[in-house]
Amino acid sequence: MAVPLANPLTQRENGCEDVPARSWRVPRALHLWHLASLDAPTVAVVWTLAFAWAARVYLDLWVPLLIAFGTWTVYVGDRLLDVHRAIRSGDLDALRDRHYFHWRHRRWLIPMACGTAAIAADLVACRMPVGVRSHDSVLAAATLLYFSGVHSSARLPRWLARLASKELLVGLLFTAGCAAPTLSRLHSARLPFFACLVLFAALAWLNCTAIESWESRMNRTRVSLHTFVVGAVCVGASGAFLLMDVHASELACSAAISALLLSALNDMRTRVSPLTLRTLADLVLLAPLALIIAGAR
Repeated sequence: MAVPLANPLTQRENGCEDVPARSWRVPRALHLWHLASLDAPTVAVVWTLAFAWAARVYLDLWVPLLIAFGTWTVYVGDRLLDVHRAIRSGDLDALRDRHYFHWRHRRWLIPMACGTAAIAADLVACRMPVGVRSHDSVLAAATLLYFSGVHSSARLPRWLARLASKELLVGLLFTAGCAAPTLSRLHSARLPFFACLVLFAALAWLNCTAIESWESRMNRTRVSLHTFVVGAVCVGASGAFLLMDVHASELACSAAISALLLSALNDMRTRVSPLTLRTLADLVLLAPLALIIAGAR
């Protein structure tokens, strides 16, 4: 039996979410940036350009546009499918502000997502070289596998679910999507560059794990440990790469800054509203933006 959504959605969007008495707030524009799923494309574009900068690879303008449109389309679809699954199961407790926002504005988000999907498909067909297109089909297949596992009744195969958590799969797929344009144009690269890919995969996994922990009220001490370990590894890698590859060293340093900021967010979680906390969790991943801006000068 279908569960009526009108009242629960209205209540949540009118501010019934638990907010600390002394909460630290950010501009509403940042909240909208997260609620409209603009955060993930921004992070994806920044790290796509950062990988290209670290490998000294030039990317045409259509590449970050493809990353932005494709990522936004996927995330809008993911949010709406989450709501659909919650309706069918009758479990609205798993939904967050971003889900309610997408459901409320689905009448314009769905056409826009169809439009960005069409633009992304046109860029792939008209701009992407055939060799790169066939190479990236593996990534597309992996993304479809993830969607079929998360949003279908069949779920992921048990062996895959045991091998990797949802957070790890998202981190790996996100990293692969950001790195694919650079890897397809890379003729040769040093070990530090590939190490940066591993560091970002760990950072993306850490971001997903922290958010899941905050939203489900799981053991947050483990998040503190994970952020410390990832941050320490990034700092160590930055120092080790300094004499080998300055760009890779600086990118690893950016990853360290993001990890340490995630640690700070975890420490101040009780003084920040859940919406602000979730927004800042993606904002801190934009540390490489300074490198890109400096490199463009």
